[in-house]
Amino acid sequence: MGDERVAGMTGSTKTPRERYRQQVREEVKEKAWQQIAGSGASALSLNAIAKQMGMSGPALYRYFANRDELITELIRDAYRSLADAFIAVGESGRPGLAALAHVLRRWALEDPHRYFLVYGTPVPGYHAPQDITVIASEMMSVLLDACTAAGPGPAPGAEPHGFEGHLAGHRVWAASHPDSPPSALRLALAFWTRMHGVLSLELAGHFAGMGLDPALLFEAEVDGLTTR
Repeated sequence: MGDERVAGMTGSTKTPRERYRQQVREEVKEKAWQQIAGSGASALSLNAIAKQMGMSGPALYRYFANRDELITELIRDAYRSLADAFIAVGESGRPGLAALAHVLRRWALEDPHRYFLVYGTPVPGYHAPQDITVIASEMMSVLLDACTAAGPGPAPGAEPHGFEGHLAGHRVWAASHPDSPPSALRLALAFWTRMHGVLSLELAGHFAGMGLDPALLFEAEVDGLTTR
């Protein structure tokens, strides 16, 4: 009765065992991020994490069945945090491309290892499950909202040409916005590729020694996309 009363007061319906399990899983993920920071995601080892935590390998496998399940959880958390940040911008009113760009850059700079786990070199032998794609599509939906609102659509009767013509027939990735014109799809792709291009180079240290300010470069790229 006591446990039930406490659960009701806190809004939690988890049993003590379930709460303990969640705590252990969170600690495993924390150790995993530390390992990724030191050796990279491809070197992630559940046995090494178990040793750090004073557990046996088999005991840890009760919380994560294998390395891929742990990587999936880390990627899911990373995508979820960025998607929530994008959604918050979208819910604040008409989402602007500049606002989304700044959210993306802040998120990337807060934790470069998290950024590279999601947008860096794929982990050898790992394949993300479908629900990861679903979370990523939430971000793209907010971005497409902003791109569709960013400018006028094509003139009546005008046929898209060039890459926009290609996008008119290849828009599965933009299924959440079936009525967005190809020009909006092209702007969304330009945003995604250019912002990630600058961020990837900055976080990997490729601007070091060039004597330029990566923040100003990023801002210039944002201006190039939003000045229409």
